[in-house]
Amino acid sequence: MLKKSIEQAFNAQINAETYSAYLYWSMSAWCEKNNLGGFANWMRIQAQEEMSHAMKFYTHVLERGGEVKLTSIDGPETEWKDIEAVFAATLRHENAVTERINHLVDLAIQEKDHAANQFLQWFVNEQVEEEKNVEQILGQLRIMGKQPGAALFMMDKEMAARVYTPPAAPAD
Repeated sequence: MLKKSIEQAFNAQINAETYSAYLYWSMSAWCEKNNLGGFANWMRIQAQEEMSHAMKFYTHVLERGGEVKLTSIDGPETEWKDIEAVFAATLRHENAVTERINHLVDLAIQEKDHAANQFLQWFVNEQVEEEKNVEQILGQLRIMGKQPGAALFMMDKEMAARVYTPPAAPAD
């Protein structure tokens, strides 16, 4: 049985993961508006991943006898100065998500909820990957500098090649 404190925290995380998808959809729209279709693709896939994360929490709550309580989602930012600012905001957001996941792990440990702790370890590892990927892209954008020209065009083509891969089920 899922403890109420974990249920409430996981419901809040469902909201946070859904907000993340909203944010990445908003960033995708900004990229499209600014003729960066490859980056828009990258962000749309990021949004898909975030929705799959929300569903993982949703399913976990239900499987453990909890109640899913969906709440309204805040509207995300819609404007950025340039693509570097988009990815700087992405990194800040992923850092905040990592902090949220770490707090959930702390709560699971405090509540001695080993199933929740085990479930959360996938997210701990996922956040390491998320931050690393965004840091690499941001680093490449910074290397290109303020006058990216052809380099930005080539990077946009690279971002267009990203495809969504659903997360693998954890091994038993």
